Amino acid sequence: MTQSDPVDYQRIIENVYAKVTSLEGKGQVAHYIPELQHVDATQFGVHLNTLDGSDFGVGSNQTKFSIQSISKVLLLTLAYKERGDTLWKRVGVEPSGTPFNSLVQLEHDCGIPRNPMINAGAIVICDILMSDLSDPKGEMLAFIREIAQNSKIDFNPKVIQSEKSVGYRNTALINLMRAFGNIENDIDQVLNLYFSLCSVEMTCQELSRTFLFLANDGIDPITKQRILSLSKSKRVNAIMQTCGFYDEAGEFTFRVGLPGKSGVGGGIVAVHPEHFAIAVWSPRLNKKGNSYKGMKFLELFTTQTGLSVF
Repeated sequence: MTQSDPVDYQRIIENVYAKVTSLEGKGQVAHYIPELQHVDATQFGVHLNTLDGSDFGVGSNQTKFSIQSISKVLLLTLAYKERGDTLWKRVGVEPSGTPFNSLVQLEHDCGIPRNPMINAGAIVICDILMSDLSDPKGEMLAFIREIAQNSKIDFNPKVIQSEKSVGYRNTALINLMRAFGNIENDIDQVLNLYFSLCSVEMTCQELSRTFLFLANDGIDPITKQRILSLSKSKRVNAIMQTCGFYDEAGEFTFRVGLPGKSGVGGGIVAVHPEHFAIAVWSPRLNKKGNSYKGMKFLELFTTQTGLSVF
């Protein structure tokens, strides 16, 4: 298959889905967040949206799930619109190479998170938006709904409370950054915004639709609305490519070759600039905290289509 050949996305998705479904159900759900333990671990969905408005799906692609850290990309998008390059004074753009909630690396870096895709980085961006917005939680949700063109997307209160009940590591991260002078607002309010964002629920179809603007130079291809400038869109994709999968980002780049972001709810979203956005969901995670079947699916999918950024 060459780049110029039409791609039968539905056939390829169904074929790859069948292969991955037959794999042994390795991994486990994110047991350290109580509410996520109740998810049916056998569910598996895929949905792809193209820039011309076509979409293709299979499996549990219409079932809502907690997108967790995938929301960090949307958080970054809004903050980048608000602050521009001044954002990078308080958070870096380097891959972490360590777990997403590492305290050791954060202390070594004097309270400056390596990138916006790890917990500390997203918490700093929440703090920035707390300073910039009059209603950070409401305005962030409104922004997500606007990008998704879906007014029904919402937070899950049970997940928020569940995150708070076990948020010891995140509390440690924010206090360490506060000690280094990189947190300006009330710690409880910043963490409430962070936990709320992690609780956002979407289906695979909604998630792939939401990320289409990053496959189209920052412009929503359906509404023609510009979400981000061309330059900023490119940089957000670059950060997803190098930092979107915790300390497995290099492996994802090597095997899949697309900018993307994972969440411990079992979701993965990836974009192919000028082509499509795709979302995969399977709750069982590998040892790095990424969806076991989701990673396998995307590797086989880009291999069969021959479509990657490399």
